[in-house]
Amino acid sequence: MTPPVAETEVSAVARTASRADILGLYRRIRGNSHSICAPLQTEDYVIQSMDDVSPPKWHLAHTTWFFETFLLEPHLAAYQRFHPKYGFLFNSYYEAAGERHPRSRRGLLSRPTVSEVYDYRAHVDRHMEQLIEQAGASDWPQLGHLVDLGFNHEEQHQELLITDIKHILAENLLSHAYLPEAPAPAVTPASLRWIRHDGGLRDIGFVGDGFSYDNEGPRHRVYLEPYQLASRLVTNGEYLEFINDGGYQQPRHWFSQGWATVQERGWQAPLYWEKADGRWTMMALSGARQVREDEPVCHVSYFEADAFARWSGRRLPSEAEWECAASSEPIEGNFYDAGRFHPAPAAGSSNQFFGDVWEWTQSPYTAYPGFQPAAGAVGEYNGKFMCNQYVLRGGSCATSRRHIRPTYRNFFPADARWQFSGLRLASD
Repeated sequence: MTPPVAETEVSAVARTASRADILGLYRRIRGNSHSICAPLQTEDYVIQSMDDVSPPKWHLAHTTWFFETFLLEPHLAAYQRFHPKYGFLFNSYYEAAGERHPRSRRGLLSRPTVSEVYDYRAHVDRHMEQLIEQAGASDWPQLGHLVDLGFNHEEQHQELLITDIKHILAENLLSHAYLPEAPAPAVTPASLRWIRHDGGLRDIGFVGDGFSYDNEGPRHRVYLEPYQLASRLVTNGEYLEFINDGGYQQPRHWFSQGWATVQERGWQAPLYWEKADGRWTMMALSGARQVREDEPVCHVSYFEADAFARWSGRRLPSEAEWECAASSEPIEGNFYDAGRFHPAPAAGSSNQFFGDVWEWTQSPYTAYPGFQPAAGAVGEYNGKFMCNQYVLRGGSCATSRRHIRPTYRNFFPADARWQFSGLRLASD
């Protein structure tokens, strides 16, 4: 999760004069959260299967709290909070916004009920529509920027909803199914090609119109040695070769901390994989099924991605290498909008830089030169997390197509694997 760029970087929502278009986008984005939750039973809304997972009910309330706290309370005259304790229950990590309920105890909240959370959303939606319609032209650049941040924040939580729902359903003994899986488009499987890049001085980071997060800038210059990137993602079939060659039993492929994690947690394969009667199966959001070798491998940690790369005689790309290569590629791929919620095989001519799985890079998540967090509470959105995490690029099958761009920087700890995370190989 990440905050806005400086106020000088004005988004399309902040610049547009069409309030009708903004209202339409507001309704569509907010409605998408409801669509994601529509297949759930009431009991599914309240489960917290681990500390990193939040109950679906909490996501719905937190994204609503965001609009209430950063837009309605400061900017809509005489606005009254829906409930005086919701600020405490549904703040995530904003110290400037006050005390909050512990993250690890979100699954203990049986109240408010799911119905009451939807009532909360309806209350805030009515007042947000009033604010958007009534805001004066002179106020709109600032308000539009915050509205756009709210849109992007909700889209981030929609991705988290999908990944958290998968982890929650994985705990069930009776059924893991969320939705029937939409068929992947018929493609000629892509062979692996190596794409050469000359290196040299390159500029990376966001620049121009449109929304971006503050961790995507400032744009700056980097020096790259010549390098090669694989034309597609690592597949399940290739990862099975690593498993069958004893990849999880040989410490020489692993960082010390990674090997300790493998031993401590008993990892034998990616998350959601199981082996029975000599065959590997996996849990998808459509339920359990056989591992398909042509699909991109996903739900692997940074430790696993790096170990596979070492085993293969390659390495992970840096985030600068990835961005410079991806900047000339069309933003096409398997995104949330396709309704499939599972990585798809690469087409024969595709370089597969966007969608399907987030790609681990070897780059620690740190500030770009000249980075300054935004003033106020929204400045907490991102900068304080620039420690002990690694950057991922490209988006996944749970990411909205509207939400991704070549400069987008996602980040997670090295042992995280409940997200749709995979890898692409690089070499010098």
